[in-house]
Amino acid sequence: MNRIPSVALRVAITTMFLFLAVNSTLGQTPTPTPVTPAQAAPAAQEEANPFAPEPPPVLAPGMTGADTNDPRAKLAPGLYDAGETSMGIKHLMLLKKPDAFQLGTDNPDDAKVQKTLSQLGMGNTSKMPKSMHLVLAQLAFANSDFAFQGNHLFQGNFYGVNIFDISNPAKTTLLTTLVCPGGQGDVSVYKNLLFMSVEMPNGRLDCGTQGFPAEPPPTPEQEKEKKRRLPVAQKERFRGVRIFDISDITNPKQVAAVQTCRGSHTHTLVVDPNDKDNVYIYVSGTSFVRQAEELAGCSGEKPDKDPNTALFRIEVIKVPVAAPQDAKVVSSPRIFIDARTGAMNGLNNGGTHGKTGSEKPADTDQCHDITVYSAIGLAAGACSGNGILLDIKDPIHPKRVDAVNDPNYSYWHSASFSNDGSKVVFTDEWGGGLGARCRPTDPNKWGADAIFSLKNAKLSFANYYKLPAAQGDTENCVAHNGSLIPVPGRDIEVQAWYQGGVSVMDFTDPANPFELAYFDRGPIDPKMLVLGGEWSAYWYNGYIYGSEIARGLDVFELSPTKFLTQNEIDAAKAVRTTELNVQNQQKIVWPANLVVAKAYVDQLSRSQALAPEKIADLQKAIQSAESSHMSKGDLSKLKRMAPSLMKDAGTMKSQTDSSRLRALAEILEHPTV
Repeated sequence: MNRIPSVALRVAITTMFLFLAVNSTLGQTPTPTPVTPAQAAPAAQEEANPFAPEPPPVLAPGMTGADTNDPRAKLAPGLYDAGETSMGIKHLMLLKKPDAFQLGTDNPDDAKVQKTLSQLGMGNTSKMPKSMHLVLAQLAFANSDFAFQGNHLFQGNFYGVNIFDISNPAKTTLLTTLVCPGGQGDVSVYKNLLFMSVEMPNGRLDCGTQGFPAEPPPTPEQEKEKKRRLPVAQKERFRGVRIFDISDITNPKQVAAVQTCRGSHTHTLVVDPNDKDNVYIYVSGTSFVRQAEELAGCSGEKPDKDPNTALFRIEVIKVPVAAPQDAKVVSSPRIFIDARTGAMNGLNNGGTHGKTGSEKPADTDQCHDITVYSAIGLAAGACSGNGILLDIKDPIHPKRVDAVNDPNYSYWHSASFSNDGSKVVFTDEWGGGLGARCRPTDPNKWGADAIFSLKNAKLSFANYYKLPAAQGDTENCVAHNGSLIPVPGRDIEVQAWYQGGVSVMDFTDPANPFELAYFDRGPIDPKMLVLGGEWSAYWYNGYIYGSEIARGLDVFELSPTKFLTQNEIDAAKAVRTTELNVQNQQKIVWPANLVVAKAYVDQLSRSQALAPEKIADLQKAIQSAESSHMSKGDLSKLKRMAPSLMKDAGTMKSQTDSSRLRALAEILEHPTV
């Protein structure tokens, strides 16, 4: 396996914005996370060391930063030999990227580097430092998001998709490498269909790796006017959502490719409970709008110039399950509209900071991620400048019912509901995931999670949560993708923080979130800011999987601590699902078995909701029933304890403990094996 070069995937620069900075060719970036030309240009100008870390900021007045005494703060650097530390998480394995998804060289003069840059559509790169060539070429092979089905894990990558066998998670093996460039390769899966987002201009309809001819250099007039130019129109270019048939998991077949004007940065699978024949895809495009010559009807004009602009909307793709080749865009909802005036640009960012320092309010014209929760008929959209709430009972025509912004938020990135739908966790990708944002001088309210209570379709702010451990100047670190861990009686989320590692947060009390467990590595490089770390960290059927951008695939398992008991972990493992697309959130239902009952008892003991002697009686009775294999006598004893627990539930000051008592009583009434 070739070593990923220390300058690979430089965090402060993204492929297409550097293309813009150097060649004045493109508009918005089709890369992992949005950055601005103002970021890219200074980096391109630093000829001596374009990969030097940013100078640390001065901590804002009234703000506090991360903990420098945490064991994660001073880990040894390295790619595959970095220092590691953890609490409550066991690292089972790292499976390195396959060779097909490696550049295969750390020499910027290697012909592979220029070939890759050419395939990305880059023209004259002579003004870039050679080391930057290497960075840009490596970005074409970055790992991205996950989806799961049965014993298969699907890991997206800017170069395609890898499919793994996770029937034995501690011995995960690679099954299939599907080479299909186009970035960023986010995936979801439904029955025999695999969906993949494509945004970058090197994507081809046929999944070809040759890209397109290098763009011509700008004319002197264009350089003088500093106008951005769109890529030359190509009839074979693809930007949108690919659909594959995975009936043969070892040989996926592309059956459809639905083009969209801005491509697909991310997408969300939507399953309508009232429609068994179709599934829907919400497309979030954050990149530049292609020209009409390449895709008819596309316009990047402001609404006052063109009411049919491709800005200020999402796309909805309808996919007939029995005939996916007929998939097509069926609506383009204007979810940012001002209902009073009809203005499409009805929302804007209330943040006070951002990638370039102080920020001016800007119109929100895109969503980065949308999480749908069909069981409650709502979706939470993380839409650049705002967090929004959508009514999705009619999935083709989602309607905004609430919107919030926050002076401490720079870029609203993703969202998760609590299982009961009473809370929403939004993430802020301050710095675009491409900068060090967890240093001691970075405020712990910036680049964090914001937890909102949700009642009557209205969001109300509760508190922030940020990775508490300080990270170094060369570690890209900010809030990113996570999922719920199904511990009954609690709201717990595992979350990726790029090179900040993995953090497990309890937000049962939204006003007082806290960390339960973590895993972290040292920086990839101690002197240069290199893109790496966990893109996503998701729980699936008893294990946590991390998509490590530069290294490969991590597999983890929870272990008990004072914050989380073995019974709670076992109760979470009792929940099994046949499919997981995290942005299509499914309601968690726990089995009525005694391991779940033991988890509730542990929680009631921790919160001191019941007297110690009553806790002891419950533990003894449950243990006896398990030992006797659910004998009639022991079952009768459990059943006799239920009414007392129901009575106690009515006297609790804590609604959380009251709910736990009721759930425990219901299990003791009718326990299952």
